[in-house]
This record gives sequence, structure tokens and C-alpha cells, in this order.
Amino acid sequence: MIEARHLRVLRAVAATGSFSAAARELGCTQPAVSQQMKALEGSAGTPLLIRTGREMRLTQAGEVLVRHAAGILAGLTAAEEEVAAIAGLRAGRVRLVSFPSGSSTLVPTALAALRAAHPGTRVSLVEAEPPRSIEMLREGDCDVALAFRYGAGQAEWDDLVVRPLLADRLVGLVPEGHRLAEAGSVGIAELAEESWIAGCPRCRRQLVDVCEEAGFTPRIDFATDDYPAVVGLVGAGLGVAVLPELAIESVRPKGARTVTVEPAVEREIVALTLPDLAQVPAVAATLTELTRAATRA
Repeated sequence: MIEARHLRVLRAVAATGSFSAAARELGCTQPAVSQQMKALEGSAGTPLLIRTGREMRLTQAGEVLVRHAAGILAGLTAAEEEVAAIAGLRAGRVRLVSFPSGSSTLVPTALAALRAAHPGTRVSLVEAEPPRSIEMLREGDCDVALAFRYGAGQAEWDDLVVRPLLADRLVGLVPEGHRLAEAGSVGIAELAEESWIAGCPRCRRQLVDVCEEAGFTPRIDFATDDYPAVVGLVGAGLGVAVLPELAIESVRPKGARTVTVEPAVEREIVALTLPDLAQVPAVAATLTELTRAATRA
């Protein structure tokens, strides 16, 4: 295999005409130049230089290598500079996927701080709920996934780097004129006879589990992944809902009131990446800013 350092020596010998002059230009010893040229000729499998008196002359193969060396070394230098820029956060790209209520609350704060600190780092954002967002991360379609789960200690993310961000409590949402609208705290069993409006599939499953633990199965008349739609339906008096606090924070609950629901149920909000990606400076910086944004949420 031809090495870049050997090409640099060959170019110096071709330019100066001797090993000793090349050594002076490169800041090394004449024997070191001689050894590297022998190594290069061994890799090439043919002589590259012919000694004529005190000077060296390139063979045809040597001329070919020198001609290509300029482009190879220039490309390598450009690559080294680009990698150094990424490592120093003067450049870089992060592909982020987030669930909607995270996109409207945590993500804007984190990305604004990231841009201020590292303006050369570019971040793209797409939305997806878990488990699809986790699949995108494992399939290489994103670098960081903002996700959530109900119940800690599950093994579903054991192959990922998990950065815990916050615990997002579920709160009740009832119409303004509801009999429990002024209640400070509501047992979920008190809503057993209500018409329910459910959110995303994972949240919907969690709602059913919590209600069944309280002794009833919720009658879900409306289901939508769109949190503003949930709030609008509740505000119009069409039912009640249980939503994460982050979702309420991102939507003005016009015509609806929030109430504390007992027993308390929380979802864990996390940022996820792959172990190798966690070492990439731009990805690490994004995780840091998401963590800071969560402490201010």
C-alpha cells in the first residue's frame, strides 16, 4: 500500500534532485529519506528513481506517481482540514428526530443555544413518535432521537446511549364547564363514565392500562396524534383527556382546564444516540444542549 508520507518524500526528491536536499527540505535525515524511498519502491513493485552522478532522475513509474501525488496530497490535506473543522465544531451536521411536543418545547431552546455556541454546526429536524424514531436511529436515518417511554428499566434501549432529560407527568384535561373543572386533584376513576379523547398510540395504550388498573375501561370516542386537536375537542365539550405536561405547554388550552390526576403517571423523556455517534463532537454538543433545555423546561 502506498502511503501519503512516502509520496511527500518522493515529491521532495523529484523537486530537489537528491536525498540530502530533500532531507533538508523535509527537516529529516538523509538515511530517513533513503529508507522511505526504498519502502515506496517496495510498495510500487518497481524502481522509481535512477541515480545519475550526484542527482536522482525519475523513472517512468516515478513520473506517474509524482504526477498523481499532487492531487492525492491536496485531497488528503482538504480532508484533514474538513475533519479538523468538524472535530472543532466549526462544521458538522446532526440529524435530529423528535416527537411533536418535544419539537415545540425542548428542541427550539436546545437548537438556539447550539447555533449560538457553534454556528458552523447544522441541524436538521424531522418528527416521528417512538418506536419509529428509535428504528430510524438504528437504521442510520438520524443521529439523535428525542423520545419517551412509560416505565423505566426496560431493555428496549440497551444497545443505545440514553441521556435522561426529564420526567413528564400526565395531567387531566376537562372542559371549562365540567363538574371537576375546579377540582385540585382528580382520581382517574372519577372519570370512568366520561367520553375520552386519546392521543398518540403509545399514550393511548398507557391511558387504557392506567384506567384498567383503576377498575374501568375508557370509552374512547376520538383518537388523534395531534395534541392541538385533542385540546380543541376537549374545549368543545366533547370529552376528557389525559396529556403529558409538555403537550399542554405547547398548546394554549382554550375552553379547557387542566387538573392533577391521581395516581400520578409519568413518561420518561430521553435523548438517544448510538455509542459511536456519541463520540462525534456535534452530536455530543446536541445532547448537552437538550439536557440544558430540559432543566429549564
